[in-house]
Amino acid sequence: MSADTAIRPRRTSLRPAWEEKPTLIGQFGKGTILTLVVAAVLIPLWTVLVTSLSSEKTINEAGGYVFIPREFNPSAYVVIFSGGQVTDAILVSTFVTVVGTALSLVVTVLAAYGLSRPGTLWHRSILFYFLLTFLIYPGMIPSYLVVTGLGLKDNLLALILPTAISAFNLVVLRAFFMSIPGELYDSARIDGAGELRILWRIVLPLSKAVTAVVGLFYAVGYWNAFFNAILYIDRNDLQPVQRVLQQFILAGQSPTSSGTAVAIPGLGSTMPPSLAIKMAVVVVTIVPALIIYPFIQRHFTKGVIIGAVKG
Repeated sequence: MSADTAIRPRRTSLRPAWEEKPTLIGQFGKGTILTLVVAAVLIPLWTVLVTSLSSEKTINEAGGYVFIPREFNPSAYVVIFSGGQVTDAILVSTFVTVVGTALSLVVTVLAAYGLSRPGTLWHRSILFYFLLTFLIYPGMIPSYLVVTGLGLKDNLLALILPTAISAFNLVVLRAFFMSIPGELYDSARIDGAGELRILWRIVLPLSKAVTAVVGLFYAVGYWNAFFNAILYIDRNDLQPVQRVLQQFILAGQSPTSSGTAVAIPGLGSTMPPSLAIKMAVVVVTIVPALIIYPFIQRHFTKGVIIGAVKG
C-alpha cells in the first residue's frame, strides 16, 4: 500500500458531492449573487413606482427618473383612470386576456386530450401538423391576409384568434395526459363514462398544476401582446394597454395633450408630469401579473418540469 493511499481521507458520507453541505464561502457567494439579482429586479421597479407618484418639481430636480421619494402626487393615476384612452385600453386588455385565456385553454386541452389517446382519427397527421409549426411559420404577410380576409380588421377577435393555440403548450399538455395511467381510463369506460366525462372528472383534476401554468403562459402572452394590435387595430378605442404604452414611450405621445389639470385633495388643481403618466401606465401593466403569479406559483415548479428527463 502506498503512502498516498494510506493518508487519503475516506468519505464517510454516501451522498454525492453536489449534495454535500455547502462551505461558508459557497453560502456567502450564493447569498451575494441572489442579493444582486433581486436588487437588479427591484431597483427599476421601485424607480418606476416612485417616478409615477412624483410631482413635476421632484422629477425636474432629479433630472428624470426619481429614486428617493419626496412629494407624493397621485395625479398621474387620476388621469389614466379618468375615462380616457388608458382606461379604455385597460378594459380592452382585460377583455382580451380573460376571453383569450379561457378560449385558448379550452381549445388546447381538447386538442391535447384527443392527441394523447391512441387510435384517434388522423392522430399522427394532426400531431405532425402541429409539430410542423415549430419549424415553419407562415410569416407576417400571409397572416395579415388571412385575418383581414376573414373580416377581423378592427375587431378584438383579431387579438385572440391568431394566437388562440400554442403548439408548445399543446405538446406539454399532451405529454402530461399521456403520463396518466391507462387503468384510470379503462375503469372509467367500464363504468360507462364517455370521453368528455373522463376529461372533466378524471383528467383535469389530475392536471391542475400543468393547466394552471399553461393558463398563466396564455394570460401573460395576451396581456403583453401589442404587435397584433399594430397590424390589425386602427381604432384608438380598441387599442390594448401595451400598444398605448408603446405609443407613449416610443412615439412620444401623451394623454395630457389636452392640457386638462386634475384636482387632487390636499394638492389642489395640478397638471400631471408626462413622465409620471408614462411610468404610471408601466405600473398598471405590471401589477396584474404580480397579483396573479402568487396564486399560480405553487403549481409553477411542478408544471414546468412536465416532460423533463427523470433520473
